[in-house]
Amino acid sequence: MSRTRAAQNKMGSDPKHEGTSREGRRLALLIAGTGVAYIGVQIIGTSLGWTARTMGFFDLATLAIFGYALVSAFMIWRSRQE
Repeated sequence: MSRTRAAQNKMGSDPKHEGTSREGRRLALLIAGTGVAYIGVQIIGTSLGWTARTMGFFDLATLAIFGYALVSAFMIWRSRQE
């Protein structure tokens, strides 16, 4: 087996890991989107003068999404262990 083919198999082209690769990409988009949305909410909230209670709600929502992402990443990692 050539080195290139071995590298491709390690990088997720293996058919049995296709689903977990897709989940990983979706999870990466969720994390990046949440970070961008959080920064946007902070900028908008500050400029509109939202209360600390409203800003805290968005902080907790962001924390919940990041917690979900952490658990999902762990589950993906565990599913790839063989």
